[in-house]
Amino acid sequence: MLSKKMEKALNEQINKEMFSAYIYLSMATFLAEKRYDGMASFMQVQAQEELEHAMKIYGFVEERGGRVLLDAIAKPDSDFQNPLKVFETALGHEKFISKSINDLVDLAIAEKDHATKEFLAWFVKEQVEEEANMDRIVGQMQMIGDHGHGLFMLDRHLGERKAD
Repeated sequence: MLSKKMEKALNEQINKEMFSAYIYLSMATFLAEKRYDGMASFMQVQAQEELEHAMKIYGFVEERGGRVLLDAIAKPDSDFQNPLKVFETALGHEKFISKSINDLVDLAIAEKDHATKEFLAWFVKEQVEEEANMDRIVGQMQMIGDHGHGLFMLDRHLGERKAD
């Protein structure tokens, strides 16, 4: 059984994960409009993954006897200037989500909620991967610059990402 405090915090995380999907779809739209189809596809897959994260938490709340309460999803930014800004924004967002997950783990520890702490371990590991992926792409884009064959090649490479 979840405490009311943990239930509320998990519901807030569901909203953050849904917003993550929303912002990645906004990024995909921006990139598609600029003809970076591979990067747009990458962000669409990222959005789908974030929805899966939200549903994973949703299922856990229900399984633990909690009540899922959905809240409004904020409107995401839609003008990112260029692909580098898109991925820098994505990296910053992943760091925000990592902090949020870590705060949930801290709450689970404080509440001696071992089941939730164990459940959240998967998200902690996932966030390490998410941050590393975005950081790697940002680094590659910084080496390439705004234009040229390198950006075209990175676009093609990122377009190879498929949903799991």
